[in-house]
Amino acid sequence: MSAPSDLAVASHPPSGAAAAAASSSSGLTFKLHPLVIVNVSDHHTRVKAQAACSGDGTSAAPGQPPRVFGCVIGVQRGRTVEIFNSFELVLDPVSGTLDRAFLEKKQELYKKVFPDFYVLGWYSTGSDVQDADMQIHKALMDVNESPVYLLLNPAINLSQKDLPVTIHESELHVIDGSPQLIFVRANYTIETVEAERISVDHVAHLKPSDGGSAATQLAAHLTGIHSAIKMLNSRVRVIHQYLVSMQKGDMPLDNSLLRQVSSLVRRLPAMESEKFQDDFLMVCYSAKLII
Repeated sequence: MSAPSDLAVASHPPSGAAAAAASSSSGLTFKLHPLVIVNVSDHHTRVKAQAACSGDGTSAAPGQPPRVFGCVIGVQRGRTVEIFNSFELVLDPVSGTLDRAFLEKKQELYKKVFPDFYVLGWYSTGSDVQDADMQIHKALMDVNESPVYLLLNPAINLSQKDLPVTIHESELHVIDGSPQLIFVRANYTIETVEAERISVDHVAHLKPSDGGSAATQLAAHLTGIHSAIKMLNSRVRVIHQYLVSMQKGDMPLDNSLLRQVSSLVRRLPAMESEKFQDDFLMVCYSAKLII
């Protein structure tokens, strides 16, 4: 059966059929990368700001933030599903449909850059699952027969310690004597790579625009850098002392540890170059002028 040209999106309040059950029984392990959370949050922020500037409230109920939609992509290895990235989908506020042609074009473009990534499911924003979500979920089953649904709650709750992100699977349950597809909540863990850790740390140290002066924000940023350098220095000193003790014979020779230290040293960039020396001297000279 061929897929419809568009994915219908209704706008109804949540019902029992669409409400998420306690937990999933599929046995899948989900790993979520921070980039996905940042992407969804950025998508919501941009759409909300654009709606506020244009005064367009067609995409959401009065007083409610506009919902955004997109796909999550990644890989599945056995029973482990790892969500690496996401991309936006186009919603027509007049007809209430998601543009399938845009979805297929996005899939094609991402496949060229990330050939190992597949569409694992989709995302949206809101405080809870809605009936319309199940309609989108079913329509996306021609892309992935078991799509996952990532829901981000954009409402700020300062007392909440957990991430405002939930991942849902769909399971067939018998309700009132008839089989119905419902959402069930799945557990997940946050998985990061080095580039993501740096970005997330930078975002975590950003202050709200009304949270303090530029000098205060700069001081907080420099304090964080100083603490990181101080910790790095202390750990390098420990390694140096251990190597000196090993060289003197006070510590037994450990070839495995030496290989790890050698690997660590090779990660550092080579600094013995004429260009580096010129840049270094220029920085020192400029610093003295400022002082």
